[in-house]
Amino acid sequence: MKEFLYMGGYAFYVWTSYGIAMAVLIINLVLPIGRRRRLLADIARKARRARRSS
Repeated sequence: MKEFLYMGGYAFYVWTSYGIAMAVLIINLVLPIGRRRRLLADIARKARRARRSS
């Protein structure tokens, strides 16, 4: 197990690249969800304003 984690002396580069890839994947999941929530809230707010002004 120790040899696997050491990765022949390249552990820092390998684990750093795994970490960066994981961070990118998580960001690609989280940001669109937040944008969708904001967009839906904005649409609902505009619809309420349109109903009030009609």
